[in-house]
Amino acid sequence: MSRIGKKPIAIPNGVDVSVNGSVLTFKKGNKQKELDTKGNVNVSIENGNIVFSAKGDDRQSRAYWGTYRALANNVIIGINEGFTRVLEINGVGYKAAVKGKIVELNLGFSHPINYELPAGIEASIEKNQLTLKGDDKQLIGQVAAHIREFRPPEPYKGKGVKYLEEHIVRKAGKTSKK
Repeated sequence: MSRIGKKPIAIPNGVDVSVNGSVLTFKKGNKQKELDTKGNVNVSIENGNIVFSAKGDDRQSRAYWGTYRALANNVIIGINEGFTRVLEINGVGYKAAVKGKIVELNLGFSHPINYELPAGIEASIEKNQLTLKGDDKQLIGQVAAHIREFRPPEPYKGKGVKYLEEHIVRKAGKTSKK
């Protein structure tokens, strides 16, 4: 049995959840998100909780059970509180600036990199930290990974773009002969 799938999701105040066939619809204010389970799991709303159950007893059904429960939980957290991902930019002359929906990155190349943010993502800069905010966890992670990909941190001096909580294992540089 799925340990994640068994847990019901409490619906917070102000969030409306409706089930229409295999599509879950979440609403809060003017925000609306949909999650299509494609008929892989059974979904019901009982006593202010969303309850998921597996369609069958095979391994694939149990995998979908926990996956869709986690995805629905992420939608509720995103619509209610939002998600944040912080990137740290280290290196001499490395900097970032936000100009509307474009993040301009100077990462040691001969030209600046202009990265256009997708809809629903906001960025802000404070010193050498780029903060990404939004209500879609998958999209926030994808944008952060794409920005990190421009200049991943190197192991000798730690220069590059890294996640704030990431730890870079440093290597010893060259040693001279005595």
